[in-house]
Amino acid sequence: MRQIALEHELEIISGKVANDHIHIFIAYRPIQNVSKIMQWLKGIPSRILLSEFAHLRIQFWYRHLGSRCYLAVSSGNITDEMIQSYIEEQEGEPVIDNSRFQIDPS
Repeated sequence: MRQIALEHELEIISGKVANDHIHIFIAYRPIQNVSKIMQWLKGIPSRILLSEFAHLRIQFWYRHLGSRCYLAVSSGNITDEMIQSYIEEQEGEPVIDNSRFQIDPS
C-alpha cells in the first residue's frame, strides 16, 4: 500500500488492518479521482498476490480476490482528528510499524 501511495502521490495518514478489510485515511490531490485511487489501492495488491501465489490464482479463477465495494468519505464537515479517532476505535491491528510495509526503492 505504501508503495502504491508513493507512486501515485497519495499520503497515508493513518490506517488499521483487520482480517477481511482495512480502514485507511489518505490525503490526495484535488485532481485525483476517488474511484481511480480505489482502483489502485485494491487492484494492484490483488494482481501482485495473484501473480506471486499460484494457489490463489486457482482458488479465485475468474473471480475477484476481494470485494469490489468500498466506502469513501470526504473529511469536509469533520476534522482529521475525528477520522483518526474513528479508525482507532475499529477492530484490527494499527499500522504503526513501517518496517512491515517496506517501500521498494525501484
